[in-house]
Amino acid sequence: MEIIYFTVAGIFLYFFSDWVLDRLEAMAGRRFEYRSLIFFVIILVLSMSLFNIVQYFQAGDTESSPEKVMMDKPDGGEVQDKK
Repeated sequence: MEIIYFTVAGIFLYFFSDWVLDRLEAMAGRRFEYRSLIFFVIILVLSMSLFNIVQYFQAGDTESSPEKVMMDKPDGGEVQDKK
């Protein structure tokens, strides 16, 4: 299910970043020379933020939780927390 959230988030981020860049260019009254770089920075910042939020809400799912560290114990024990 997490892959669906990330896919939808990625599509949303692409169009939202383009919209933000268009608004910035409209405020400046011109097209930016390094438009691709500015778009990359916008989508990078937004994606890092949004993907962390998605992972936070998925934290209850033990399979995808970044808080778990998979460790093989000699006695066949359970997965341990990092903390």
